[in-house]
Amino acid sequence: MSDDAPARKRPSGLGRGLSSLLGEVAQEAPISAGGGTAPRGGVQMMPVSSIEPHLDQPRRHFDDAALAELAESIQARGLIQPIVVRPHGHRYQIVAGERRWRAAQRARLHEVPVIVREFSDAETLEVALLENIQRQDLNAIEEADGYKRLIDEYGHTQEELGRIVNKSRSHVANLLRLLDLPESVRDLVVSGELSMGHARALVTADDPEGLAREIVERGLSVRDAEKLARFGKPTRERQRSLGIKGASADIEALERQLGDMLGLKVQIKHGPTGGVVGLGYSTLDQLDMICQRLSGEKI
Repeated sequence: MSDDAPARKRPSGLGRGLSSLLGEVAQEAPISAGGGTAPRGGVQMMPVSSIEPHLDQPRRHFDDAALAELAESIQARGLIQPIVVRPHGHRYQIVAGERRWRAAQRARLHEVPVIVREFSDAETLEVALLENIQRQDLNAIEEADGYKRLIDEYGHTQEELGRIVNKSRSHVANLLRLLDLPESVRDLVVSGELSMGHARALVTADDPEGLAREIVERGLSVRDAEKLARFGKPTRERQRSLGIKGASADIEALERQLGDMLGLKVQIKHGPTGGVVGLGYSTLDQLDMICQRLSGEKI
């Protein structure tokens, strides 16, 4: 594309909440050389050494193998997507893109493309949270920690957070409840040994730490973990007396798992000849998110 060609406006979609904070950035704009004062909003090259991570960003866990794979890709093709930074003292602090910055260092790049924006501390946390959630890079505990900080430090409500990240208020509430779990159980979620569904089942359990160890050791599914948390080890007779039906319980478990993945209410109606999966949304942004997830369009 010619440098004089007009920049196309980014199509409005799932990233609408994020783009409202970042602004409509012209990705096709020419990249200026580093040096001097960084232009606000444009894409330019910046020395890797001039950039520092944001110590309070929501993402804490970086998979080493995935980071190495990204570094190889960057080494072969370069860093295509800019890192968003903000002025911070005599340097620039990462707002979104720390994983790319880390991988670029591994790939031994001296300069990376960046977008410089002025952000407050609250906006920095919002953008970092949004980017990671939209890319599905956060585990459930990191996501919940981000929500809690926005509530405690910046006065956001659960409803507001749901609108910002295009998810239901109940999804935000369910995640926040995970922070009541013992630290050892939260660590298992961070490491990926327990899923959000497993963790949710343990929130009201009498011995969440003991049950968490058993779930990991036995490789239990979310549905098995839910039964274990409710009833211990029920016999078939006890299950029948409690009115648990295998098919309906499986469907309910699927609804919860899909709901955890999407952050929306999911309803499955199943019959002898097939069924229907319903996804509930309350805003057009949430509908955009559903369409992009189903189409496989990159966020």
